[in-house]
Amino acid sequence: MSPRLTSLVTPLRRTLSTRAWRPLVPEGKALIGGEWKAGSGGHMFPVFSPAKEEQIAEVPCASSGEDLDASIEAAAEAQPAWAALTVGARARVLEQWASKLEENTPLLAQLITAENGKVDSDARGEISSAIQQLRWYANEARATYGQVIPSTNVPGRRLMVVHQPVGVVAMITPWNFPLSMMTRKAGAALAAGCAVVLKPADETPLTALAAAFLATSEAGLDPRLLSILTSPREDADAVGKVFCSHPLIRLVGFTGSTNVGKKLYAAAATHMKRVQLELGGNAPFIIFESADLDLAVSQLIASKFRCSGQTCVCANRILVQESIYETFVDMLTTAVGGLELGKHQGPLINKIALDKVASMVGAAVREGAVAAIGGKRASVDGRGHFYSPTVLINVAPNMSCGRDEIFGPVAPIIKLLPPMKEVEFFVKECIENIGYIWYASTILRKSDETGENTRVQ
Repeated sequence: MSPRLTSLVTPLRRTLSTRAWRPLVPEGKALIGGEWKAGSGGHMFPVFSPAKEEQIAEVPCASSGEDLDASIEAAAEAQPAWAALTVGARARVLEQWASKLEENTPLLAQLITAENGKVDSDARGEISSAIQQLRWYANEARATYGQVIPSTNVPGRRLMVVHQPVGVVAMITPWNFPLSMMTRKAGAALAAGCAVVLKPADETPLTALAAAFLATSEAGLDPRLLSILTSPREDADAVGKVFCSHPLIRLVGFTGSTNVGKKLYAAAATHMKRVQLELGGNAPFIIFESADLDLAVSQLIASKFRCSGQTCVCANRILVQESIYETFVDMLTTAVGGLELGKHQGPLINKIALDKVASMVGAAVREGAVAAIGGKRASVDGRGHFYSPTVLINVAPNMSCGRDEIFGPVAPIIKLLPPMKEVEFFVKECIENIGYIWYASTILRKSDETGENTRVQ
């Protein structure tokens, strides 16, 4: 083939291959009340690729009162029969769903990369996690035992505990793990005998639709048990209010920002509704001079730069003992320099996220921090919401980058100086919330709360 024809055909092949996931997503439809259909209002909203900055699909605005009511009522109608099945029967559906995800891993990985931007290895890792979650929940369903308790006061009397499904649950999932957060929430609910009404993030609705398609079309799940209500950002508050107030919804689950979580908590409390919240994180990563620095660097790279720093469990503030600070910074900077955009690092989810990270780095530099590497916007083939993997040094704890959640590929390194008063606060935060401590001696060991080179979580 001539070079000219090759140059014309190669982009076409690339375009066709990256859209191979389309059969998994019913075009222009959401799963509303057991049916694949457009929203009642007939409106659509676009889905964009953060790597290419181009529209890749349109999905329905399934956020009207009619769509919400239809989905919730269908779930309430189907849930009793699902709950009445044996745990073995429910487990087999979850296992079949997991198998269908496994069979379609290449297509799902392309889809996650297309709408979320994460690199192929991260996408495949997420799919593997989702599969493991469903299989684990299937086993947990089989182990849903009650309890028989002898009375302490009346001879011959027994108290019996029986576990019952809550009923219809509403779930709101984030964009950073569009598949595994869905399976983690919906898988648990379905295993317990509940029905699910789920709103995926507006940035990444396609993965949830694809997963639901496999569950209902190929794994045997009654489609009324898993509605996928795609909706644009401007409708999020209205959907959340319905979830928190509808009398048939018994529990609301949410993963996302702390601010939104507080609003949902307050709204649900008004109606005495159960909530399950997983909110923003700000994990410290503490390295003492006795630590294995090679191991600490490799694990920091895995934690901080996973999904381009866009996870709630990412290391956010890195505190390094003064005696090893320079050595550690050199080692980390070298390792970060090996991270290639498009191969190891994807883009940030949108321009808003990119602007936030750029603003935080800019503020840190103005306050005296220095970018040892990175510290600037980037692109791949001239496109994408990329930010170069960054290491900031000379960071003070009171700087915004050392205090606030970054949610991007930026590692602020704080020097721990004697008498290291900050350590007690950060260690306490590691134990009570989430954090990472690296050492190889008895430094700050308290009742074996942490171990050698142990991640405290």
